[in-house]
Amino acid sequence: MRVTKHEHACLRLELENRTLLIDPGSFTLPLADLRHVVAVVLTHEHPDHWTAEHLSRIRQQFPEVPVYAPAGVAAAAAGEEIHLVAPGETVTAGPFTLSFFGGRHNVIHESIPVVDNVGVLVNETFYYPGDSYALPGSSKIDLLAAPVGAPWLKIGEAMDFVLAVAPRRAFATHDMTLSRVGLDMGRARIRWAVEQGAGEFVALEPGESTDL
Repeated sequence: MRVTKHEHACLRLELENRTLLIDPGSFTLPLADLRHVVAVVLTHEHPDHWTAEHLSRIRQQFPEVPVYAPAGVAAAAAGEEIHLVAPGETVTAGPFTLSFFGGRHNVIHESIPVVDNVGVLVNETFYYPGDSYALPGSSKIDLLAAPVGAPWLKIGEAMDFVLAVAPRRAFATHDMTLSRVGLDMGRARIRWAVEQGAGEFVALEPGESTDL
């Protein structure tokens, strides 16, 4: 399976000539060269993780593609067909088995409502938690997409999340709010956390990929 990092929190997974998209949002450039998209996963309703414009472009090419998301996305995306998913559920799309974890977005501030959020585990090997530190059950993770910069994120807590998951490899995502200096600092902390479990950190820029 090939995993490509796009801007901010958007991820593209490709396997057996099929494609899964995760969280194409407002900080992500329009996605080009899409082939055989079998599903879209939106972890939560915040616009940096989904936009109507992205969904419209995807569905122009793949009209029947299912979009899996928690209830909050369906409410925010009125008029869009959304397949509701919740923590503990598993669905299959082409060669991808998607299992969902968590349930709630991390707290930004007590004045800001906490929304639905699901982490997604793909084929029991790749995990992305959305905007949370939800753990992927007991699965041994081959590749973790670890959030590194956000209004809700404290880097020490992000490091503890990576330590708890103990993936074989990890890369940093959710990063467009960071300066280059801030991103490099965050990556260094995530690298340290991965290496404590004898894992490897992979530095991916937008458009770069890694295989597992």
